[in-house]
Amino acid sequence: FVLRPKYKHLGQTLQLLLIFLLALTSAISALDNGLMRTPPMGWMSWERFRCNIDCENDSKNCISENIFRDMADRLAEDGWKEMGYDHVMIDDCWSSMLRDKVGRLQPDLQRFPGGIAKLARYLHDRGLKLGIYGDLGTHTCEGYPGTTLDKIDTDAQTFASWGVDFLKLDACYPLMSKALNATGRTIGYSCSWPAYRGGLPPSECFIMLPVTQ
Repeated sequence: FVLRPKYKHLGQTLQLLLIFLLALTSAISALDNGLMRTPPMGWMSWERFRCNIDCENDSKNCISENIFRDMADRLAEDGWKEMGYDHVMIDDCWSSMLRDKVGRLQPDLQRFPGGIAKLARYLHDRGLKLGIYGDLGTHTCEGYPGTTLDKIDTDAQTFASWGVDFLKLDACYPLMSKALNATGRTIGYSCSWPAYRGGLPPSECFIMLPVTQ
């Protein structure tokens, strides 16, 4: 059809939109590895339990393996998994304050005595997936060890060795995506700017390394 003169600008706009959509589709296709074809759904600890680590006085509400096992049971036994809620996500405050002797992240063994790998197997046995949290920088927002640039490959390999299925990383950095893919394990990857980018005071989060291409 032929557009009248007063509608030509509309035709040009539609052409540009079509070109953009085709380019976007090509970009998505190039990154398609079979993961995240639908939005991941499940349960995450942060909104309810935050960084409660007082298991001595508040054992039912502290960040520990017990909470995540219980939530896995609820998703698997109460019908949530059948509706697509198949992720159980560990947020901040799961780790020890120190890396191990060879520089790997490790869980707080008082609160996660079985380790993350055992917890992942517990979820996998119930048809669920385990997600975990990290932060690109020296520390997480709650002061636990972060992933510095020299630890990206190490942390990706550690998560893969534990059987982790999903990584939520504060700060977006392409090298982590590449490192996760290089592990040979299919791991979903969600990166986001941490909350302090939206206005929290600097004391709320620790220094982040600059993100460069």
